[in-house]
Amino acid sequence: MKIVLENLTKRYPNRNKKIKEDVIAVNNFNFEIPDGKLIGLLGPSGCGKSTTLNMICGLEKPTSGRIFFGEDDVTALPPENRGVGMVFQSYALYPHLTVLENIMFPLQNFKGKDKLSKTEMTERSKKAAALVQIDMLLDRKPSELSGGQQQRVAIARALVKMPRVLLLDEPLSNLDARLRLQTREEIRRIQRETGITTVFVTHDQEEAMSISDMIVVMEAGVVQQIGKPQEVYDDPVNLFVAKFLGTPPINIFDGTIRQNKLYIGEEAVLDVFPEKNETEVCVGIRPEGFMIQEGGPLSCQLSSVEVMGRDTSVVASHSACTQPAFRAIVSSEGAASLGTGKIGFALKPAKVHLFSRQDGSRIRFTVK
Repeated sequence: MKIVLENLTKRYPNRNKKIKEDVIAVNNFNFEIPDGKLIGLLGPSGCGKSTTLNMICGLEKPTSGRIFFGEDDVTALPPENRGVGMVFQSYALYPHLTVLENIMFPLQNFKGKDKLSKTEMTERSKKAAALVQIDMLLDRKPSELSGGQQQRVAIARALVKMPRVLLLDEPLSNLDARLRLQTREEIRRIQRETGITTVFVTHDQEEAMSISDMIVVMEAGVVQQIGKPQEVYDDPVNLFVAKFLGTPPINIFDGTIRQNKLYIGEEAVLDVFPEKNETEVCVGIRPEGFMIQEGGPLSCQLSSVEVMGRDTSVVASHSACTQPAFRAIVSSEGAASLGTGKIGFALKPAKVHLFSRQDGSRIRFTVK
């Protein structure tokens, strides 16, 4: 099921009586979610991603704009008539019902031609349980399940209705790190097996990048960038997107461009030919964009070396860095003999991004 969001906007009255302007939670959101894809809505808390999800579901009414499921305009359609399955951050399971009864509950509300017999409801519920691999737990109560198992029950309950659209609102936030990893892999497997168009809301960029076909990065209600996860990581449109995506995060330096040379501090680190004529720039360098090189163009003060198996994390400092220290990910072989004191780096041009200091917009450049 294709989902089209057309000029979608949501405003709320400002609680501060002294301020007349409304609070804009979502501002002119335009996007077409392809049929059968898993889309990650990504951004910091308060960016409007959950509000967008609630408007798709029907729990929130847009101030303006329209929502289409396929060719059907569902903007004014009640949630129960949209054919959506919703999974919340809290599991919201009925504690007095068994797993089977929790999964079956939505089917008991079907009426008219959609009404199912008890046998049909049981059979469909068991299939949904098997899909999320909890079919051996059907007689247990929620209190007898782990957090990951409870989340699978919630997913099965959303899937049992055979929804046209599956909506997940930060479903992994209450799980520990290991369970989050396992459950997100399960969500991706289930989505591929069912082919249901899925929208996954999270503030965790690693989650979104690992399972999404496409990600939508939002800030303050405005869409910043839409694309495939790796493409957005490799080619951010502005400083916000570059800083939001990546673990460890991108390293930011104050830089200048003079006579087609990029300077960090007083050192010329790259020959660049920028598309904009700006002298003062922000230089973003991904952690994997550094190469240890004796006498390299970027000389820094070595702070520490952290060996992580295949790779090594080098923590260093530079007077032009906007953080007290920055982190470079290099090969363990190249870092094996590092001591203390000065360290030199060469840079990989593909991992270096330039941004305007005025508005954070991307400044594209070519190299010799």
